[in-house]
Amino acid sequence: MTGGCQCGAIRYEIMSFPLLLYTCNCTDCQRQTGSAFALNMPIRYGDFRILQGEPHGWHHTSPNGTPVISQFCAGCGTRIYGERAGRSETVSLRAGTLDDTSWLMPAAHFFMRSAQPWVQAAAGAECFETQPNGWGSLLQAWRAMWPEFFAQT
Repeated sequence: MTGGCQCGAIRYEIMSFPLLLYTCNCTDCQRQTGSAFALNMPIRYGDFRILQGEPHGWHHTSPNGTPVISQFCAGCGTRIYGERAGRSETVSLRAGTLDDTSWLMPAAHFFMRSAQPWVQAAAGAECFETQPNGWGSLLQAWRAMWPEFFAQT
């Protein structure tokens, strides 16, 4: 999969299927996106590669107190991905930056306590009032949605 920022200065590729897709409805994500939620997609760090351009980092703290670096395009301001302390094996890609977003369907919705009243959960998606403690069951649900990309055990 490939994607990039709005102005085209930054391009990236993903060499494996995403680990998960979820919406985050926290007020920080609402403010950062200028929308009702962020659509986040964890990717294995080793399977994510910048092809063109150089993202700039903004250091901040997540709602639960975790240090985060949000990587964005300095030209157009598009947030591309985030890096979170304690999750060095993954990056959290903003799924809307993919070239093809037609297939996206979240497996979960986080921070539903601050979701806009008109936000409707995707059919079959798990909903959390805040952030879940780990991704265990969510990873299983995501893999079940996409069996062609995950070896069955």
